[in-house]
Amino acid sequence: MIDLHLHTTASDGRLTPAQLVARVAAAGVTTMSVTDHDTVASIAEVTALATPLGIRVVPGIEITAVDSGRDVHMLAYFIDPTNPVLAAFLERQRSLRVSRVRDIGARLAGLGLPVNLDDLFASALERPGSSIGRPQIARALVAAGHVGSVQEAFEKLLGTGQPAFVPRTGPSPADVVHLVHEVGGIASMAHPAVTRRDDLIGPLAEQGLDAIEVYHSDHTPEDEREYLNLAIRHHLAVSGGSDFHGDDGGGKPSGLPGDKRARRSTLGVVALPAEAFATLEARARARQVR
Repeated sequence: MIDLHLHTTASDGRLTPAQLVARVAAAGVTTMSVTDHDTVASIAEVTALATPLGIRVVPGIEITAVDSGRDVHMLAYFIDPTNPVLAAFLERQRSLRVSRVRDIGARLAGLGLPVNLDDLFASALERPGSSIGRPQIARALVAAGHVGSVQEAFEKLLGTGQPAFVPRTGPSPADVVHLVHEVGGIASMAHPAVTRRDDLIGPLAEQGLDAIEVYHSDHTPEDEREYLNLAIRHHLAVSGGSDFHGDDGGGKPSGLPGDKRARRSTLGVVALPAEAFATLEARARARQVR
């Protein structure tokens, strides 16, 4: 079983690297990729723990790009986590995240709903290279008693158009594709049926996009067929994974019915077919020899 979309506490996941590896092993996953948001902080530990268990670890990351003020998540695979160009880029990404967290904190305080940002930053400092964002603020809002759940925090305060929402700034999807190629990886657009920016797929394919994520917990069978056809049309490979954050979904709520949120909280339900993984790996090897 192959799952190329997993998160740890290095970003907005609920499980430590050790806990995630244990859960992955119990679910029967044999090839995995931790794709934390804008950080590679957990890759070395996950690899050290998973390899003795016979689990292959593909170095990966989920990078936040921005187009017209909207997030477009880009997955990268077969990267070198120690590449200095990647390290400098991710440092800028995390700096943008910190600035946004501070701005959101100021808006919440102005609404009479303060959260302790110092605790969030202190927690991040304990995990060098980790990243923070809205999911951690949502959990802080729950802990402070301002809302009853992470989902409520997004629906009433942190989501797009809500009182504490602060638009993100950052690189374009095309910039991310070029960066990923520069550091020897391949790039895939994450969960396109959630992002709903199909207009970007063709232009990005022309600029070197390698794949789109067809198999995902939030994708219906109809979505899978639609994006498989788009991949064929644009000569793209396909990627896939659970987007597992933890037992409660961990990160930003999908806004989808409970059965799909449950799928996102369960390992072993979504997997990438072996032949699709072989194509991804072949593309990565071809790109690395250029």
